[in-house]
Amino acid sequence: MQLTSEQAIHIYTDAYNKLYKRQPKDIRVLDRDWVVVNGARMRVTELEFMTHQLEQEYRKATEGKKNVVLRLISWLKQ
Repeated sequence: MQLTSEQAIHIYTDAYNKLYKRQPKDIRVLDRDWVVVNGARMRVTELEFMTHQLEQEYRKATEGKKNVVLRLISWLKQ
């Protein structure tokens, strides 16, 4: 299913906010197939790919934090 440019921007903004704890700058819709993100013009499909990358980075970051906490708990139990 093809996302609209507005939907893609919304999903990207949510993923960006979760990872970096701030809103992306200069993000807007040009037309049905094109958007601008941080001054770069790109197709909606490219934005979807970038969103997927951000989501993967977020999962890695949260898993890393979880592993650190679990190791600390294990160490404290000793």
